[in-house]
Amino acid sequence: MNYFQLFDLPEQFELDLAELGSRYLALQKRFHPDNYAAGSERDRLLAVQQTANINDAYHSLKHPLLRAEHMLALRGIKLSNEQRSFTDPAFLMQQMELREQLAELSGAADPEQALYDIEQELQQQRKALLKALHQALASGTAAQDQLAAELVRKLKFFYKLQQELELIEQQLQD
Repeated sequence: MNYFQLFDLPEQFELDLAELGSRYLALQKRFHPDNYAAGSERDRLLAVQQTANINDAYHSLKHPLLRAEHMLALRGIKLSNEQRSFTDPAFLMQQMELREQLAELSGAADPEQALYDIEQELQQQRKALLKALHQALASGTAAQDQLAAELVRKLKFFYKLQQELELIEQQLQD
C-alpha cells in the first residue's frame, strides 16, 4: 500500500505535517467503524481494517525515518527488520566513541553537562543525515536510493542512541 496515495500527498520526503494531520483526521472520520455500525459484518470489518491501515500510514509518514523506509520500499528496497553491519570505518569509530561516552556518563564530573553535550552531538548528526537523506531521496536514481538506504541504516543507530540517552537521563534524575 502506498501511504502517500492513501493521504493524497506527493511522494516526497519533506511533508507538511499539519496537512498530513488534517488529512488523517478526515480519513479517520470517513472510515470510522461507528459509521458502519448498521452495515453488514463485511462492511464493519473493512472499516476496521481501513482504520488500521490509516493509523499505520499516518504513523509511518509522520516519522522521518519510517517515511524514508516506506519511500525506499515503494522503490523496491526493503529495510525493515534488516540486520546488516557497516563497512564505513569512520562511522563505526564514531559509534564506538558515542557508546563509550554514554557508558561513562554516570561517572562524569558534571553528568548533566556531559548529557547535554552528547545530546547536542546526536542532534547535529541526525540533522546532517536527514538533510543528506532528503537530497538522496529527491534524486530518485537507483544509486541515490542505495545511498538513502545506507543513510537510513545510519540514522537508525542515532535514534537508538537517543533512546539510550533518554533512559540514562531518567536514571540520573531518579
